[in-house]
Amino acid sequence: MRFTLSLLAACTLLSTPVLAQTVFPATLAGHAFLPAMTMVAPPADAPHDLLVSGKFTGAKRNDRPMSVMGDVGTAYGSHPTGISLPFIGQPIQGLSGFAANRDDDGSWFVLTDNGFGSKVNSPDAMLFFHRMKPDFGSGKVNVEETIFLHDPDKKVPFRIATESTESRYLTGADFDPESIQYLNGEIWIGDEFGPYVIRAAKDGRILDVFETVLDGKVIKGPDTPGITVPAEPGKAFQVQRSGGYEGMALQPSTNLLWAMIEKPLLIEGGNTQGDFLRVMTFDTNTNKWTGESFKFKLSEGAQAIGDFNFIDETRALVIERDNGEGDSAKACASGAADLNDCYPIPAKVKNVVLVDTASVDEDGFIRRIGHINLLDIQDPDGRALEGMKPAEGPFTFPFLTIEDVARYDDTHIMVANDNNLPFSGGRQIGTSANNEFILLAVPELLNAK
Repeated sequence: MRFTLSLLAACTLLSTPVLAQTVFPATLAGHAFLPAMTMVAPPADAPHDLLVSGKFTGAKRNDRPMSVMGDVGTAYGSHPTGISLPFIGQPIQGLSGFAANRDDDGSWFVLTDNGFGSKVNSPDAMLFFHRMKPDFGSGKVNVEETIFLHDPDKKVPFRIATESTESRYLTGADFDPESIQYLNGEIWIGDEFGPYVIRAAKDGRILDVFETVLDGKVIKGPDTPGITVPAEPGKAFQVQRSGGYEGMALQPSTNLLWAMIEKPLLIEGGNTQGDFLRVMTFDTNTNKWTGESFKFKLSEGAQAIGDFNFIDETRALVIERDNGEGDSAKACASGAADLNDCYPIPAKVKNVVLVDTASVDEDGFIRRIGHINLLDIQDPDGRALEGMKPAEGPFTFPFLTIEDVARYDDTHIMVANDNNLPFSGGRQIGTSANNEFILLAVPELLNAK
């Protein structure tokens, strides 16, 4: 294939380490947020059942709105978040991807994920993306439009939750959309469950759904339709649960999608391939996988990635993270019994990494140029919003899941978190995290080669 050959010609085999440790400075240039409790009404032709979401997040069905308090879970101290389920309406929470290309009016395409974290608990969570305009002057994020995914032409190759309806809106029982791109008037989405690549019209109508092919074989996850339990990890499925396409970058010069698996793939026996992630390329011109694949090496302590976007023809940004949440200054003491006012698993690794996809070593690893540390952001001009900054020290972005990054202009990038409503805090103990957008001045990072 033409693009396959051009990729091979562009890749330079390097002997330098793939795990560069250069840390570049980051300065807060703007801060805005969408309140955690931000809802949108379902379309008029949606099933009545979808007027209330989150009915299946507990041990049994619950139809009483706002009756069960959300919390961060036992591993994170069981802190309440101040927001209760089920919800009247559909939550805009779970921002899980920025498209590199903006709409004609300058608004950003922003993706919401599957709802509440799994197939089982999200059959009443609708799937949608938005056009948003963060205003770093006022500190507000304006939602210009919400577009609901629907499948009237029956392009989805399996039974969906709303199969018997005329509108056939998609829900979190069907897909877990985690990455988004906008190209030639169409939307491309990376899904975690399949994992699948989804092509949709700008109005949310599904046009195609593509399986993932790696090394000539279709790879699957434990939530792929057709996988039955018990199933042998590494044999029946290779993708970890919630480990599909968290990042899917669009390369400007080729219109290739570089689809990155969120977590290391499984091998027979249940172990992982190693501390690296696989990246496959999909050609939007032919709607086929190119057969090329690469590797992204995680830094020490990182366990997953959050987003992936090109900034020019070959260089791209990748968010890598651990599973920690909250400011390390409020970490729980070792062996502490009372976890009410501390973070048992504080955030330690939250990086935005710059990589060069044209520089690949002999083992297939993409070269890491360097990174910024989202737990060490300078704020000399006091840009951080009140109630969302530490009492002292640098500004931090200590959220469990940080899943949105894109180049804003020649010297700035924009980053946002997935707030997992109502199951994550991170900014303040006992309070649900908002969807925060930060504008970072990072000229040294963006100019690095």
